[in-house]
Amino acid sequence: MIAVIDYGVGNLFSLTASLNYIGADVTVTADKDVLKAADKMILPGVGAFRDAREKLFATGLVDTLYEQVEAGKPLLGICLGMQMLFDKSYEYGEWDGLGLIPGKVRYIETDLKVPQIGWNSISIKEDPLFKYTKDGDFVYYVHSYCATECGQDTIAVSDYHVPITGAVHKGNVWGTQFHPEKSGNVGLGMLRAFNEL
Repeated sequence: MIAVIDYGVGNLFSLTASLNYIGADVTVTADKDVLKAADKMILPGVGAFRDAREKLFATGLVDTLYEQVEAGKPLLGICLGMQMLFDKSYEYGEWDGLGLIPGKVRYIETDLKVPQIGWNSISIKEDPLFKYTKDGDFVYYVHSYCATECGQDTIAVSDYHVPITGAVHKGNVWGTQFHPEKSGNVGLGMLRAFNEL
């Protein structure tokens, strides 16, 4: 069972609809015991880093999240959920993240329009999350901030006149800056691969 963490910040409907479509057993929850019983976890997120961080910590789930990751349970962060996996964000200030993957989240410095909204191709490394994904496949982004300084943990990059960290993987923790649940068959393939871990 995949537990989608509900902390009041996330695109829960389209995410759960996509997971249901691929036949995954999914539960949206803010319950510690459900997280512990789950096989895998997804941390979604949209909006501002500080607000999301405060809401996540207010649920009382963070210690359980750390415990489950430490025990080896797969975790996937999506969009702002991915950004919260890193050490720090500099969105309207300086805020500590969960520190599960080394890196920092900064404003996209590009000559193109920010926020980046729309489809972009990804250059990928071999990874279990990309079992059904090809290099150059297109995914859907909606963001103004992106991960930096995450080096060898980067598994996908898009070109937006600057390199955009599209996805990361460290141990049993993955993150996608783009939205798999809005990325058509390509995104469904990634969710299917995560479900099969």
